[in-house]
Amino acid sequence: MDKVRVVVDVMGGDEEPQVVMDGIDAALAADAAIEVLACGPADIVEPFAASRERVEALVAPDVIEMADDPIKAVMTKRKSSIVIGCRAVKKGNADGFFSAGATGAITAAATAYVTPFKYEADGERRPIRPCITTTVPARDGKFTVFCDMGANPDVEPDDMVRFAQMGAAYARTVCGIEKPRVGLLSNGTEDTKGSHFTKACFPLMKERVPGFAGNCEGSDLVSGNYDVVVSDGFAGNVALKATEGAAKLLMAELKAALMSSAKGKIAGLLAKDALRGLKARLSGDAKGGAILLGLKGVVLIGHGATSVEAVKNGTLATAEAVRAGLVEHVAGSMEGIIA
Repeated sequence: MDKVRVVVDVMGGDEEPQVVMDGIDAALAADAAIEVLACGPADIVEPFAASRERVEALVAPDVIEMADDPIKAVMTKRKSSIVIGCRAVKKGNADGFFSAGATGAITAAATAYVTPFKYEADGERRPIRPCITTTVPARDGKFTVFCDMGANPDVEPDDMVRFAQMGAAYARTVCGIEKPRVGLLSNGTEDTKGSHFTKACFPLMKERVPGFAGNCEGSDLVSGNYDVVVSDGFAGNVALKATEGAAKLLMAELKAALMSSAKGKIAGLLAKDALRGLKARLSGDAKGGAILLGLKGVVLIGHGATSVEAVKNGTLATAEAVRAGLVEHVAGSMEGIIA
């Protein structure tokens, strides 16, 4: 197994740094070929690294808080764990970066320092828009690759084509889906459905996206009928949060129903293992986080309310994306991309 160096933001997430460090320990135990650069204040990361063979301290005295303005924070807190972590990838000192910090700040720092690929248009070199991509649990044990989750609220049809191409590359490289079916999120499956924007995207995606299967609906995020669902960041973020909210409601209502009677409590005990498995599948900890596609390095964003398991899996997922050559596959999926 190839050795991989992953920067982990010790200050990322809503929990104490110890939760992140416990997650790093779990990842080290699970993968003997991972090396970790623990990024954070010296008084936290240096003692941690000193007692572990495969951990190196990457000192970052500043911290970007969840409430900080993302762009301003990245510009003014240049010694923060998020910025220094991204710069380590840019400099080649690390192969990937994982953080459960503020999504906006990670996206801004990664775009500024890891940098997106470029394309040529009208004689100019322009950066592509990176998109936040994750896998959503679907029927029959499947997962749906979903992009963009919120990095780009306002986009052009050409951006949507690239999101689809990158999402399909992710499905092939990371999920092992040889010929992914790609759907365009709309308000109906008919070819004529959609807003003016999605109607402009449809013919371009049909022409330029291998495996494009047409329009799909919000319910197709979890139907298992599509391997990749593509949206602009605004609609994508709304759809994802609505799906997450529905999953939480379902679990809460199910728990309340089981606890409302003696028979329900007995049924709950009998189904305890199955319910625990369902909760784990819906929680997102198994995925570790969402990846920023379109960058010249692997950047994975964990959920703010992170756990030891999520940090472990996020670190492992970052390493696996590096080993799979995800960045190269994503760049190769888009026409006209230049370094």
